[in-house]
Amino acid sequence: MGKLIQRQKIRYRIRKKIAGTAVKPRLSVFRSNAEIYAQLIDDDNGLTIVAASSRDKDIAAQKVTKIEKSKLVGAAVAKKALALGLTNCVFDRGGNLYHGRVKSVADGAREGGLVF
Repeated sequence: MGKLIQRQKIRYRIRKKIAGTAVKPRLSVFRSNAEIYAQLIDDDNGLTIVAASSRDKDIAAQKVTKIEKSKLVGAAVAKKALALGLTNCVFDRGGNLYHGRVKSVADGAREGGLVF
């Protein structure tokens, strides 16, 4: 079985257990080789409430490592969420291990004020 198929199975297994609401959205993380994306999702209505990525102009302009960029993405999501009055969320690692860049997004979001 290929890596991508295996990761997809893990994603489905995670999604069976967690879902986001308007009050407590799901913090979904997608990691590509070069970039990282995070969004707060309300699964009840199928809406993305807040999104941030390493491609945002202010984050992409900084010449730092991918792990440090990931932390900035987490902080950016938290800042936008707090501006909308959201403080709680559930974390969705998207089938990736909770390690490295995925972990640093979570750390950045926690430091930004999100609770999960």
